[in-house]
Amino acid sequence: MKIETLVLGLYETNCYIVYNEDKEAFIIDPATNADKIKESLDSHNLDLKFMVLTHAHGDHIGALAELMEAYPVPVYLHKNELTTLYDQRMSLSSLMNTNIPEKSSQLVPVEDGQEITFGQETIRFIHCPGHTPGGMSIYIKPYLFTGDTLFYGSIGRTDFPGGNYPEIIASCHKLISYPSDTIILPGHGPRSLVSQEKMMNPFLA
Repeated sequence: MKIETLVLGLYETNCYIVYNEDKEAFIIDPATNADKIKESLDSHNLDLKFMVLTHAHGDHIGALAELMEAYPVPVYLHKNELTTLYDQRMSLSSLMNTNIPEKSSQLVPVEDGQEITFGQETIRFIHCPGHTPGGMSIYIKPYLFTGDTLFYGSIGRTDFPGGNYPEIIASCHKLISYPSDTIILPGHGPRSLVSQEKMMNPFLA
């Protein structure tokens, strides 16, 4: 399994393209610049199977509407995040000048602990409220895509609409219960390890 990281937009959001040897791919957080994402898919000759949203803030969904039109694939998000997606205040979409996709059967709500398959791999969705009510992380061993919940040495903001500090702390502790060698790939900034966050993250002491 290979992962390409595209750092996109004003907020330098990490958009991840995950693909396997069969050239099957999925996208985590199509942040912005749909053309650049399409170019990456085309350059590797990838077959996009689905997309996943860690949460629905405007800096993580800027290319979503355009990509949904271009690729008729499922878009997985936590069931509690549908409200955020279609609420301009909660999604910060008006502030970030983000186009919101039309309501569509492509949007597939999921629950905490639900799993899907990707080739020979299993993907687990982990509900991580705190940054947003329906924030979630995605685990595909040995990787943990944490969105804006857990960062290298830090945690996500909770001062936006729908944020909750005790919830994000609980969510982060859930994430660092994964194996110590799990690689953390956040929504912004560099990667980390579960072992490193257990020892060094000042918010989780």
